[in-house]
Amino acid sequence: MHPRASFYIETFGCQMNERDSETITALLEKQGLEPTSDPKTADIIIVNTCAVRESAEAKVWSRLGQLHASRQGDEPVFVLAGCMAQLPETVERIRKKLPYVKVVSGPGNIHKIPELALKAMSDAKPRLYTAVSPPRTGVSRDESSQILPEGLPRMNVPGVSAFVTIMYGCDNFCSYCIVPFVRGPQVSRHPGDIVREVEDLVQWGYKEVALLGQNVNAYGLDSSVPEPERLDFAGLLRELNKIDGLYRIRYFTSHPRDFTREMVDTVASCEKVCEHFHLPVQAGSDRILKAMNRGYTKSQYLDLIGYIYEKVPGASITTDIIVGFPGETEEDFEETLDVVRKARFDGAFTFIFSPRKGTAAAKMKGQLPRSEKSRRLQRLVEVQAGITLEKNRALIGSEVEVLVEEPDPSEPGAWKGRTRTNKVVVAEGGQESSLVGSLVSVEVREAGQWHLKGPIKQVLAR
Repeated sequence: MHPRASFYIETFGCQMNERDSETITALLEKQGLEPTSDPKTADIIIVNTCAVRESAEAKVWSRLGQLHASRQGDEPVFVLAGCMAQLPETVERIRKKLPYVKVVSGPGNIHKIPELALKAMSDAKPRLYTAVSPPRTGVSRDESSQILPEGLPRMNVPGVSAFVTIMYGCDNFCSYCIVPFVRGPQVSRHPGDIVREVEDLVQWGYKEVALLGQNVNAYGLDSSVPEPERLDFAGLLRELNKIDGLYRIRYFTSHPRDFTREMVDTVASCEKVCEHFHLPVQAGSDRILKAMNRGYTKSQYLDLIGYIYEKVPGASITTDIIVGFPGETEEDFEETLDVVRKARFDGAFTFIFSPRKGTAAAKMKGQLPRSEKSRRLQRLVEVQAGITLEKNRALIGSEVEVLVEEPDPSEPGAWKGRTRTNKVVVAEGGQESSLVGSLVSVEVREAGQWHLKGPIKQVLAR
């Protein structure tokens, strides 16, 4: 064993990667390794990667080169983990161009990283250790090796909120997305395992959980959990809502195709489930939505939005939008702007379409020039920014419930937290030594595009 060995980990990409890095860290610590924040001294350097866009992949290759160059001759064990490991060309590229990388592990094999990294540390030969899953084609759910074993440790992350993965993989096959190919078939975790994990997190002191999956609304729709233990997503939310000591439940990411009215009703009836709906629309044109393989129409999406506003007064709705998809005309783009104006999103993550090798959209005709995509993105951002500011200003004079996350780093004596609708709040006052983890009522007196601000009126719970 290497009692004084240290490791450094750097994470790219989504919340699921962040959650995976928590487990990688805990597994390495269990083996007696020590975490370090300095990659220049670490014996093991892990880069947990994202493959959703080619630009994300390029950042990882560049960062690996920087980390290697910073070592000035000594050789730590480099580990490339995560989604990039599942791309068919990754291992070959490492063999040819990055011989200093000694371990490659896909997201379904992160529990093998400590064993492989320690072997690589002891191995004098220039050998590459790999733990990647078989290609998606022909792999059934039962055979999928993207599923992590239950009971793996996790690091105790500072803060009031914790990520909980409820499912692995994806069966959507949106035409622009590589995720189903690198994350594997959709597999739901057993609801009992999820409930126990959340109960443990509450015992550790966490007040909020964020449920993670590529499409959480499809939880339980696969056959991974046998009847009668199987629950759908609404049923899982109702079970978690019963846990004492838990203040809030969030979830990411939803797919509008599978977000039923029953789920809206469940959010409305479960006091711990936050009234924040993140529903990626991606486009407003039915023609483009069909080309994206999204499985719903503009009118179906707007009907769902209308039902949310009807059943959950004060709900916030955010979205993802891609502009410049292959073949998108000016009329198609205007349909997207129409959805933005009618849905009145509280916020939107906006993206320029970028062809991803290995996806159907990368081969489609009608690829738009970058200048046109940039022009459309700017128009979209301007429209949405106006709506966001208007909706935030409408809250001035009201009182909102805030879960305090930390002291505000830029304003002494103030606290930073979020509303149930996921709006960032700067809460002024409160003489207690620490309000972190408390629920407070804040009167909104200022509102910008990215935050609300006002004095604490009352401490609601600790």
